[in-house]
Amino acid sequence: MKFKRRKRDPLDINITPLIDVVFLLLIFFMVTTTFTKETRLLVNLPEADASLSENNPDQIEIIVSKSGSYSINGRSLVNTELGTLMQGLEQVSESDRSIPILLIADAEATHQSVVTAMDGIGQLGFTRLSIATQRSAGPDSDSALQ
Repeated sequence: MKFKRRKRDPLDINITPLIDVVFLLLIFFMVTTTFTKETRLLVNLPEADASLSENNPDQIEIIVSKSGSYSINGRSLVNTELGTLMQGLEQVSESDRSIPILLIADAEATHQSVVTAMDGIGQLGFTRLSIATQRSAGPDSDSALQ
């Protein structure tokens, strides 16, 4: 007895759903991924109600005036450019990046001048930055530099 052979249809694998799932996973991971910025400055902010800190003679004090001009350890800089500030810090620190820096900004100084100073400090590699605050004038507190 001779049976008729059936012709087999070629098997097709439909990969369209697989591609859809892969694209959805790709989009999910792209949306949920957080991108970190590596140029952040590490800043230790003092609390406003903290006790008075002692002046460290080895620290560098950068003062930002109301007009946006800078002075380092009481010596005014010739202009307000970032390069001048960085050169002044290089000279004062003598390339020692472990020296703590105290940033004292006038309350009416522009935000840009303070951020420029912090940027210069970060670009030079200083890691110990403190920002001076003034204690709020409450009934039991006198105005003192933190």
